[in-house]
Amino acid sequence: MTRAVDELLDILDLEQLEQNLFRGRSPKDRWQRVFGGQVIGQALVAATRTVPAERRPHSLHAYFLLGGDPRVPIIYEVDRIRDGRSFTTRRVNAIQHGRPIFSMSASFHLEEPGFDHQLPMPDVPMPEALADDSRLRDSIMPRMPEPVRAYFERERPIELRPVEFERYAYPEPRAPRFHVWIRATAALPDDPAVHQSVLAYASDMTLLDTALVAHGRTVFERTIQPASLDHALWFHRPFRADEWLLYAQDSPSASGACGFSRGLIFTRDGTLVASVAQEGMIRPVREEAPGPG
Repeated sequence: MTRAVDELLDILDLEQLEQNLFRGRSPKDRWQRVFGGQVIGQALVAATRTVPAERRPHSLHAYFLLGGDPRVPIIYEVDRIRDGRSFTTRRVNAIQHGRPIFSMSASFHLEEPGFDHQLPMPDVPMPEALADDSRLRDSIMPRMPEPVRAYFERERPIELRPVEFERYAYPEPRAPRFHVWIRATAALPDDPAVHQSVLAYASDMTLLDTALVAHGRTVFERTIQPASLDHALWFHRPFRADEWLLYAQDSPSASGACGFSRGLIFTRDGTLVASVAQEGMIRPVREEAPGPG
């Protein structure tokens, strides 16, 4: 297991303070705000630990209320909304400095048979045919703000292999679609709850950036102020987050400094395992003019 994956699993392993109260920490990676995927993953862990093991999460809907402070722990308070015969509902509030920074509702379902269909996976190259993570870092590193650059320079728990890699090397407006292969950089425990929490973490990594494809821009630029505003995730079928998954994303709309993006997540054999939707802020900002001299 790599150090980065070990740290991710440690971050997702919340400390239980009371029956419905959990405490999570953030990695010391010099980010000014807590990564949104971390809060989603931790909140899902908190909710899952209040639900019988035979019921698995099938959907979550979340709002980011305030930027998280990575210097202090996050308290997760779980409200046990309903325990039905087939479905269980939980609400989770993440709290820092006495204020909620994040709110999520999650639904859990007892597995049962039923109708089954799915959209086909897009026809894209397999991950082995694409540039590895190091080329991605080398191409976009010079344009990154310092905290983001520091994150990409260190070992990370999720590997990314973009299909449309050229958007980083040759920035220009393109059709608002983005495909990227993702996986944990080391083997994970077999517990399905771990794989769902890791995918929840990873689902926030590239989705907002897709809203800028149509404009030839990326969230890594100093002149873009990005922030996730809300996030929805649906789990459809079993998967492993330490095996390659295709994150097929598009952005139907951007307006008023906000971008809306959607994603479908497939295993490499074409099985649709999850769907994602998100709106986020993509505010253009002006770089400060140089001083006299």
